[in-house]
Amino acid sequence: MTLEDLGWNAGFAEEFSAFAGKGWMPARLIRDNKITCGALLGDGRELEVVMGGKVYHDAETDAELPAVGDWVALEIGGNEHVIRARLARQSCLSRKMSGRSTEEQVIAANIQVVAVVTDAGPDFNLRRMERYFAIIGRSRAKAVVLVNKADLFSDTENRAAADAIRAQNPEADVQVTSLKSPGSLDALQGYLKPGTSITFIGSSGTGKSTVINHLLGGDYQWTDKVNVTTGKGRHTTTARELMVLPRGGIIIDNPGIREVHMWTDEATLRERFADIEELALKCRFDNCRHGPHAGCAIREAVAGGTMAPARLEGFLKLEDEIAKLRLSRQKRQMTIARRDRRDHRTKSRKYDARHDPDPED
Repeated sequence: MTLEDLGWNAGFAEEFSAFAGKGWMPARLIRDNKITCGALLGDGRELEVVMGGKVYHDAETDAELPAVGDWVALEIGGNEHVIRARLARQSCLSRKMSGRSTEEQVIAANIQVVAVVTDAGPDFNLRRMERYFAIIGRSRAKAVVLVNKADLFSDTENRAAADAIRAQNPEADVQVTSLKSPGSLDALQGYLKPGTSITFIGSSGTGKSTVINHLLGGDYQWTDKVNVTTGKGRHTTTARELMVLPRGGIIIDNPGIREVHMWTDEATLRERFADIEELALKCRFDNCRHGPHAGCAIREAVAGGTMAPARLEGFLKLEDEIAKLRLSRQKRQMTIARRDRRDHRTKSRKYDARHDPDPED
């Protein structure tokens, strides 16, 4: 194994040159164990590492802390191996954390391909796919979609699901797959090249771990107990993990995603909905909100049958969610700024109190 097999390139090497003189070594994080992390070195050694204090304190948010897929500068010691720096990410797939938080959650760092695993049955949801494509677009990775478990559904259902996804994103590589037809997974082999990282995302139960087991050539992932209704075993993933394939290529598996909370920006959103943006230019009013008002070109397209109502609905929901996220971040930044100003004033008063000359002198 070499660093290049792990995804090392000239950009990482140039940035790491500032640390090489300190005796630190480059390593890629393969596992997050909450308190510690698993790191892989270019010689194939896997080490349990801890985060250095400076790395932790310099991170303004949790998203800036080292995550699975990140390259780090590692100080190797006798009893403890310490992350001293995180190299800049060349790509990053992330979403908003669940709940009321406005924080970013990193799904995988330094990836070139994102494979979404779905099926033509209960998991199929074009609105969710729009959200997947939005966060993949922001990461600048290649989007691949597997309409998996094809053996459980009819050819008509599988083709309809695949065609709908292709129509939604013509740039995505959409494949109908099934472990019962191993050849259907051959299309993934083209992406599994030395140094290329592919991450798998999707809902629980869509067969992500089964696909990964097939690519790894063994029953690597944990298999849950047999479902009493379907009689089928279910593979589960409880933590993110990076795995290097013996034949070349890097896989990052992720726990199932029940909700795709947006972490993107207006520019990426508008790229995904370029057709709607083009129509919006024809609206009578510049500030058209695309509601039930006269002169809205988009509403007219929906009424005329040239645009699916669901696509417009998806666009408006995503736009509204991003606007709310932006407002929440602004409020949080204002709160932090006020707190910092207050802390600064408190420190200044304490400093003045200690250094004011004695009035009796």
